[in-house]
Amino acid sequence: MELAVPNLIHLAIPAFVLLLVVEAIVSAVGQREWFEVKDTFASLAMGIGNVLTNLFAKGVVLAAFWLVYKHTGFFKAFLGPESWWVWIVLFFAEDLSYYWFHRISHGSRFFWASHVIHHSSKKYNLATALRQTWTGNITGTFVFWLWLPLLGFHPIMIVTMQSISLLYQFWIHTESIKKLPRPIEWVFNTPSHHRVHHASDIKYLDKNHAGILIIWDKLFGTFQPEEEHPTYGLVTNIDTYNPFRIAFHEWYGLWQDFRRPLPFKHWLAYVFGPPGWSHDGSRKTTRQLRADLLSRSVGELVEEENWGNAEAEIGALKA
Repeated sequence: MELAVPNLIHLAIPAFVLLLVVEAIVSAVGQREWFEVKDTFASLAMGIGNVLTNLFAKGVVLAAFWLVYKHTGFFKAFLGPESWWVWIVLFFAEDLSYYWFHRISHGSRFFWASHVIHHSSKKYNLATALRQTWTGNITGTFVFWLWLPLLGFHPIMIVTMQSISLLYQFWIHTESIKKLPRPIEWVFNTPSHHRVHHASDIKYLDKNHAGILIIWDKLFGTFQPEEEHPTYGLVTNIDTYNPFRIAFHEWYGLWQDFRRPLPFKHWLAYVFGPPGWSHDGSRKTTRQLRADLLSRSVGELVEEENWGNAEAEIGALKA
């Protein structure tokens, strides 16, 4: 079977724009505050930059996939694109790859430096879906998918599945859809689940890393249902609409920490440790923020001799 490199994202751009306009009209008519003009244009600029940088970066990724596939591809004889079941297996394998890429991008500052762009808006709308990294592929995020050509999945099949995943994730960036029927919410990533992921509330931090299927978060303990309305953005917002500052602010911060005259183990922690790590406690990781909140909340309940709620608070925040 002859395969061609898919251009699904580029083909979908007119639909993206149309749906974005419709959502903006609904927001204006309903007097919602889903959009802010400068923020929306910043998101669109990030999306355009992503398309332009990927004209080169996608070639590098595809070349890497081909190299691994050609020299290994252990089961390529059984994983040909002509078999329907291979596409189904690849769907789950690619989605699992996305989950771990996404989860580690929140747990390692090196990968967070590219991914933070997507979380930098304090609004949550379809334009936010287009706020994408300019540096992700060229800094190696594709390594999370290299096991697929290693097994023998055709590189064109892999990039096709990646495009399908990105197309799916566009529509979940909206506040116009509340909750979907329970079976859908239980299996799939939905606007409700993804709103949690974009929240800066401590309760919601680093939760719901799903691409298409939310089952991975439930399986690996990172699922959090939407309860209180999320506060969007970063724990410390950058407060800029400048696309270049949005694209590179965390890389600049990482470079500033890298230049410090510190022990090698501290240097490693600043580069590859969790976002917010600091050797002097001047910044805090998600785990540290949760521990602080836990201490404050339980302390207040203990002072009130509210032992039952104190135990419940500990369980909820530890989860």
